[in-house]
Amino acid sequence: MVDFEVVRVFCGPDGRYGNPLGVVRDGSSVPSREGRQRVAADLGFSETVFVDDALRGVIDIYTPTLRLPFAGHPCVGAAWLLDVPELVTPAGTVACRRDGDVAWIAARSAWAPARILRAYTSAAEIDALSVPPPGEWIYAWAWSDEAAGVVRARAFPGRNDGIEEDEATGAAALLLTADLGRSLDVRQGRGSRIVTHLAGDGMIEVGGTVRR
Repeated sequence: MVDFEVVRVFCGPDGRYGNPLGVVRDGSSVPSREGRQRVAADLGFSETVFVDDALRGVIDIYTPTLRLPFAGHPCVGAAWLLDVPELVTPAGTVACRRDGDVAWIAARSAWAPARILRAYTSAAEIDALSVPPPGEWIYAWAWSDEAAGVVRARAFPGRNDGIEEDEATGAAALLLTADLGRSLDVRQGRGSRIVTHLAGDGMIEVGGTVRR
């Protein structure tokens, strides 16, 4: 098994929860896409990042079953871990900034993989949801406090790859922000937190607390 480390991305206000991210700092130890896909499947995280150039921030992202040109929680985690001004992904160059345990990225919603944004009428409805059958990638959400921009959300990838529910998904929060046209404070999963800001020129900032 290759060397890797784990960070938790989008931790809650109390420092708990967050979505675990596998990071292979020495991407050259797994040079092929096929090999990286096998490693990502073996590790079993919702995403695993391979760092191909730590100084330039060049990264490669995989779920257990597929390669992603861009994803939110891997980029935020890599931005915090590498502490670089930008990340280079197949989708585009992602601007980054870090303030202690909080990391931010700026990206375009067009870079995010497609998700079904399914609105519900209350946070209680979101809490009561069961995991749906595989098939559709569903981001279920409802307002907790619409005036304040606070959202309750849960994510169901529907890929039949062992990840029934994603604890915190930055790309889905980015898509929801673009769809609603406003900055959001998303409380997802068991206790994770994702914050988004409209940054102008079509860019959206996504940020959160990262812990080892």
